[in-house]
Amino acid sequence: MTDRQPAEKLGIYIHIPFCRSKCDYCDFYSLAGRENRMDDYQKALLAHLKETAPMARSFSVDTVYFGGGTPSCYGEKRLRELLSAIKKHYRLEKKAEITFEANPDSADFRALRALRRAGFNRVSFGYQSACPAELESIHRLHTVEQGDGAVAAARQAKLKNISLDLIYGLPGQTMDSWRQTVERALSLEPEHLSCYGLKVEEGTPLAARVAAGEVLPDDDIQADLYLWTVDRLTQAGYAQYEISNFAKPGFASRHNLRYWLMRPYIGFGPGAHSDFGGRRYAWVRDLEGYIRGVLEGTPLLDSQDLIPQEARRGEYLMLGLRTARGIEEWEYRGTYFMDFTPLEARLREFQAQGWAEKTDQGRWRFTPKGFLISNQLLVDLLERQEKGSLSELLPRAKARFQGRVQE
Repeated sequence: MTDRQPAEKLGIYIHIPFCRSKCDYCDFYSLAGRENRMDDYQKALLAHLKETAPMARSFSVDTVYFGGGTPSCYGEKRLRELLSAIKKHYRLEKKAEITFEANPDSADFRALRALRRAGFNRVSFGYQSACPAELESIHRLHTVEQGDGAVAAARQAKLKNISLDLIYGLPGQTMDSWRQTVERALSLEPEHLSCYGLKVEEGTPLAARVAAGEVLPDDDIQADLYLWTVDRLTQAGYAQYEISNFAKPGFASRHNLRYWLMRPYIGFGPGAHSDFGGRRYAWVRDLEGYIRGVLEGTPLLDSQDLIPQEARRGEYLMLGLRTARGIEEWEYRGTYFMDFTPLEARLREFQAQGWAEKTDQGRWRFTPKGFLISNQLLVDLLERQEKGSLSELLPRAKARFQGRVQE
């Protein structure tokens, strides 16, 4: 590759699986009380980054994301060492977006300043709620005051891109308490907000509580909370660019967008996923297995699949319609060589119901009401896409069959 050839863009995700404690709703791969394995894990990550780098030689890295778990409890020195390794072994762009997740109880000014000086330029805080009882109900360790203090410390450290995660549908939550959370978050003036509806994931303590009879806000209540949030954040100057994500102009998460726009990324760490080189793969969801796999050469892959272009057309719908950017007829036709007419006919029916809209740029997208039932709408569209695929394949198969008979 010469300096004159433009490099393809690549994202890097690094999973930090350590936490001070597990929240009741969390089903991400994370471990509490395993601090004694951090040094060996660091060795594995550094080795894995180095050995993978040659495969990404033709790419420039424009986003790096440290997720978890709780990266901020991993220690800022380790995080800086990992970022230094990325700078050494990969073509990291000067204006790359470099994010780390943090919990308010494990973020302090000195660590935040050191990370900013090392090159980190975006922090995502797990704020979750501004109501003490709600934080306690899901066993979050931090207080509301610590959440506010973490944002203030990040500002003092001159981090100019701050995101807050909020959860609606928490145990005991009401419209009033959710409004209190959103208004307090807005008072902190973050550049980005992620507002997630609570999901009861199988195998979590919260699932056990629900099975034992605990009642959570139902789907109708969550819908009311969501629609109010969309309106309130729009009024406050935050554009909704994905189902759960809102940002001030210029501050949409570039790393998260690459997932929804099907752009390549490589993941490191137990359970981390990658979409690179036309295939998807994931590493073992086990800390010890990952360390052994990298350092000792034991099996490391948990799964891998080659993804042909034709298989990605369904993903184009599923992921594109999660975003405010949506999908577009000639983008679809030109990429997947499929007729868009059956999909557009159905989207027009959705439009009549207030679930979809066509933008001035000719792109189709879901409305906030459509986002609420997006799973149902996507199943419908995917079925029509599959029928369209079969209707195009049958004439081709018939022609091939007749040709063989004539031969």
